[in-house]
Amino acid sequence: MPLSKLKFVVILLSLLLICGLVTYTPRHAIVRAQQPTGSIPTVTGTPSGVIVAVYLDLAQIKVYSGPSTYLYPAIGLLLAGQEAPAFAISEDGNWIQIYYAGVPDSVAWVYAPYVRIVKIGDLPVLKSPSTPTPASTPTINPTLQAAFIPQVTSTRLPTFTPPPPLVVSSFEETSPENTQVPMGLLILGFGFLGALGVLISFLRGR
Repeated sequence: MPLSKLKFVVILLSLLLICGLVTYTPRHAIVRAQQPTGSIPTVTGTPSGVIVAVYLDLAQIKVYSGPSTYLYPAIGLLLAGQEAPAFAISEDGNWIQIYYAGVPDSVAWVYAPYVRIVKIGDLPVLKSPSTPTPASTPTINPTLQAAFIPQVTSTRLPTFTPPPPLVVSSFEETSPENTQVPMGLLILGFGFLGALGVLISFLRGR
């Protein structure tokens, strides 16, 4: 082969090799994982049905362990607009039993006027549970009670003696005796005698 043709072949092969290196892009191998042959457990969510939500004008409300605010303790809170699945309603219609995670049996009660029904459905009427009995009955030590509570002894009240009856004095009108000379008559007599003496003296002086 002539030298000029050999050089041409070498240059052509070099150009092809350079073009192949520039345009080559490595491809990632696809690894196929083995599919499990067993059954995959199904993940269950919260109960479905009637949904209630807290009114937006209330910042938060309390949830209780039973349908009462004074017989059962508060066990959690629901914020404004928060939704919860409902299970049942009380006999008087004032309380709704809801799903509340984190408490025994995930069941709690909310005051019905504080929530609105988002998803309509039928709520079964649930009888009110029995009143919880306190864990212990408080007792007071009689000795300690006697130390702080003074013993009051009854004192007999004095006997009331009524006052004597009030005697009102009365005056009787007495008629003057006929033999007694009236005082006015004596004054007039003495006055007349004096005037008479004055008149006699005046006449004698003339």
